[in-house]
Amino acid sequence: MVHKAGSSRPLSPHATIYRWPMNAILSISHRITGIGMTVGAFLAVWWFLAASISPEYFAFVDGLLTSVVGEFLLVCVLAALCLHFCTGVRHLIWDIGKGFEANTVRASGIAGIVVSAAMFLLTLAIVAG
Repeated sequence: MVHKAGSSRPLSPHATIYRWPMNAILSISHRITGIGMTVGAFLAVWWFLAASISPEYFAFVDGLLTSVVGEFLLVCVLAALCLHFCTGVRHLIWDIGKGFEANTVRASGIAGIVVSAAMFLLTLAIVAG
């Protein structure tokens, strides 16, 4: 694309004017939440490993994971798990060759977001007691 020097026009398509389709956003989110769950898995393994090493080391790791920052990180991992699960079910449905119509793709995307938010909030309510 040719861009004249001094022109205030953005190159097209430009991220600030292009509206991403929900399907693209959910696809990217699925990949990011997969990475987030990997971080959560490493934290869980670290916690179990610390328990097997010594009571002092376990207390240290447990203290980190139950701190404000640690709890925030674990809540983010929970949110990632819920969204990844719901978008994964959506992909499984696509794998059997169903749900490719435009209105079905949008409806399943919205349903995935709503169900994952409900799963997240319900799990937080149960854990918080």
